[in-house]
Amino acid sequence: MPVVDVKNLEGKTVGQLDLADDVFAAEVNPHLLHEAVRHFLAGERAGTHKTKDKSEVSGSGKKLWRQKGTGRARIGSIRSPLWRHGGTVHGPVPRKYGYALPKKMILGALRSALTTKLSQQKLIVVDGWQIESHKTKAFRAALSKLDGEAQSILLVDAGENINLERASRNLEGVTLVEPSRLGPYDLLRHDRLMLSREAATRLSGALSATKSNGSPERENDQAGSHASAAPAAASQARRAKPAAKKPAKASAKAAPKAAKKPAAKKAAAKPRAKKE
Repeated sequence: MPVVDVKNLEGKTVGQLDLADDVFAAEVNPHLLHEAVRHFLAGERAGTHKTKDKSEVSGSGKKLWRQKGTGRARIGSIRSPLWRHGGTVHGPVPRKYGYALPKKMILGALRSALTTKLSQQKLIVVDGWQIESHKTKAFRAALSKLDGEAQSILLVDAGENINLERASRNLEGVTLVEPSRLGPYDLLRHDRLMLSREAATRLSGALSATKSNGSPERENDQAGSHASAAPAAASQARRAKPAAKKPAKASAKAAPKAAKKPAAKKAAAKPRAKKE
């Protein structure tokens, strides 16, 4: 289990924190990182490109000259794509470039990115972002004490912190996100990652493979299936009872018919005997 030092805003170590093995010490998968970055950038594309076709460009729709007899090529409209200032054929139209990516792939890429930051010693856990003022100068001095060589820093803090938000939004290369909004692209784009103690604990619990596999949920599902088996068996037994009665009624009705047939044959045989 990886153990990291917890620092305060003065840059001094005040404790240690145990991180989850399957989150911060997982196997790095470059393919998942590539797919996650590609998925994020595709969703960021505006897709507002547009060209005008034949029906949208300006120009008269009148036929320029008659179809035959002029010696020139036949033409129907000045807005034809063959002419200058005419419409564009098969031009780009507004569309969305985003596509769906399985959630397990995104979570796997996030674990790989967190593991990479920790293995490269570019992850810092801060005891808390208790900032007394929203001034940028004081906050910049605190970041320099934590890691003065970082060119870009990704801050992750759980909960609402107005002073931290106001102090960090004017700093170039510094981005503040919540643990629920953390993505692989943000981790790869920034040089340093600074987590608060609470944010690191939340990420360890939320991204843990034991929780994502859902073994307790499977046990609950099995228990629920056993609990629902008794009502299902009872309902099947109730349905089977009327089915058992129906053959008995049918046999009772069929018995009188079988008894009447021999009597009818005897009655038909007696007149024949008298005639003879």
